Amino acid sequence: MSPPVDFGISSFGYVFGKDMDVAETAGQYTSHPERVLKWGFRTYHRADDDLQTTQLAGQAATRALERLGLGAEAVDLLVLACADPPEYHYWDGSVSLARELGVRRTQTLMLTEGCGAGVHGFHYVAAAMALQPEVRTAVFVAVSRVSEFHRNRMNTVGAPLSDAAVAVVLERGHKANRWLATEQFTEPEHGELLRVEFGGSANPLPPDGWSSRVAPGGYDTLREHFGDDSAALSRYLQRRYDGITEVIDRACRRAGIAREDIDHLLYFNDTTESIREVAEPLGIPPERTNAVVSPDHGHMGAADQLISFALQHERGAVKPGDIVALSGISVGRWCTTLFRA
Repeated sequence: MSPPVDFGISSFGYVFGKDMDVAETAGQYTSHPERVLKWGFRTYHRADDDLQTTQLAGQAATRALERLGLGAEAVDLLVLACADPPEYHYWDGSVSLARELGVRRTQTLMLTEGCGAGVHGFHYVAAAMALQPEVRTAVFVAVSRVSEFHRNRMNTVGAPLSDAAVAVVLERGHKANRWLATEQFTEPEHGELLRVEFGGSANPLPPDGWSSRVAPGGYDTLREHFGDDSAALSRYLQRRYDGITEVIDRACRRAGIAREDIDHLLYFNDTTESIREVAEPLGIPPERTNAVVSPDHGHMGAADQLISFALQHERGAVKPGDIVALSGISVGRWCTTLFRA
């Protein structure tokens, strides 16, 4: 089955914040550093305080374009995916990124649907290319720039949160790293588990004395949400894994391939054990997942899967013709994008 539009990744560009040692710094973020060390991560990335989201994204996009010798005038579509709080309210980060790159009179799109936006965002690129033949070159950027005021890097999910950005140049008719399909679905029952209670219009200011250093984190939120119903918690955790298998199967059907045809699975940078549990139903060994890179990077928000793709591609682990599944979870959303290398 041929995809409805023909485009592929012609270039990758990525940047990281400064490497930070998990064991040495966990105690700065949580009173339970031993819990963090059990996750098995060695390194995470922290950007300098004066390096903001737009600049980080701009550096990655510039690298991707320069590798092809392209300038801003070549960009027909610019998409930015970011799950973190915006630099400003009443403001569009994709427009700010266009200004950073010198892109003018080009359509832009900002995606904020959580960490999965770096995976399911390819649907919108495909839609634009299908509807607008004049769109020949798109730049897709996924960035993570943690606001330490809002989030505790070591007490939100089961991985340290990292600062990084990745950009890909997508060219119509490019035959390598070819897009095959994107699939996503939402189950809203637990969609507010990771929300920050202040900063929005409902509750603009934090309470007096609040700090992300001492605020309840992921474990506390889960306990509060599910209470004493351990069976409901177990079902929720298992559903996270089952949902990934389901969305991958949906994407395979759309692409006209079988689950067994997938050669690589790139999930979000979870613990090695969790990545293996997601990959096992697909028969994919750990060396063909992001388990080989995750411990050195931490969770880079919407950028995890694309950076893992770039790293695996550069080290030669992904061979021409291999099928690569980028899969992820935002709170309440599952998504997969398939590429043929």
